[in-house]
Amino acid sequence: MPRIACLHRLIAPLTAILTLLATVIVAAAQGWPNRPLTMVVPYAPGGSTDLIARLIAPKLSQALGQAVLIENMAGIGGIAGVSRVAKAAPDGYQFVVGNVGTHAQNQFLFTYPPYDAAAEFTPAALLVEQTMVLTLRPDFPVDGLDDFIAHLRAHQSSMKYASAGFGSPTHLACALLNAALGIDIRHVSYRGGSPASRDLMAGKVDYYCSNLATIKPHVEAGRLKAPAVLSRVRTRSLPNVPTAQEQGLKNFEATNWLGLFLPIATPELIVGRLNAAAVRVLADQALQDQLRALGAEPMPPERNTDEQMAAFLAAEHAKWSAVIRAANIRLE
Repeated sequence: MPRIACLHRLIAPLTAILTLLATVIVAAAQGWPNRPLTMVVPYAPGGSTDLIARLIAPKLSQALGQAVLIENMAGIGGIAGVSRVAKAAPDGYQFVVGNVGTHAQNQFLFTYPPYDAAAEFTPAALLVEQTMVLTLRPDFPVDGLDDFIAHLRAHQSSMKYASAGFGSPTHLACALLNAALGIDIRHVSYRGGSPASRDLMAGKVDYYCSNLATIKPHVEAGRLKAPAVLSRVRTRSLPNVPTAQEQGLKNFEATNWLGLFLPIATPELIVGRLNAAAVRVLADQALQDQLRALGAEPMPPERNTDEQMAAFLAAEHAKWSAVIRAANIRLE
């Protein structure tokens, strides 16, 4: 009996402390936000992710009633900024703009992943999808997707495709395409999308799976050919370019996407408020027009429920892990 009493004396204060802590956390969540928030963009200023974040941040500020400050933290393909938010206090005052690379592909690219995209983050909202476009050098001898595929299969030993960097979404999108076609093509990695595009226009490589925003001006000016967009549906930015699915590649899709991610233990009340604010912001017609001008399609409300986000992210993890393992694409 004395032992039980002693144990009770030890447990009782611990229970009281935990109860008090839970009360404090709930109270803090109920008052959120009561000071400025930081939106971490894990890339340098001026890129498409940064431009989109800078369009959305002021609208979020209005919706939440507090300033949303952008902090660019570039490094290692987005890893530096994402890792910082993974270690941040789960109080809702720091969140990161993640994408297909940081929150679906990196997990499987690295021998020792620097963070666990599923276990260390809670998705708050999906923001936009960015269409990727299959683009060809201007003097490529064919135009349509069927003819491109036939030419690729007949000449695969001499063909080359470009990417904006080894393990980048542009690399993996073309790797996914090659896998769907059952071909093996030489990969040429560049330090960014601009040099890759320049060499494609110069005819030094044959094709490139690019973000729409990067490549659209060159396609419209006739400097590059675009036989297909790689999204589920046609994009308003290039309405005359059919999808790969329309042209026979059933269930094929390769898109970049952006979303807001919070540290994993963030209270549900805060996650819900940030989600509701993002959904409200994305319904703004003026913002939608600005995003579409950048080649980004705003996510509709039905794709921002907890169930839809979880299903989408699980499917993205499964798709890209299979491609990365099959192509043996690894980063140390």
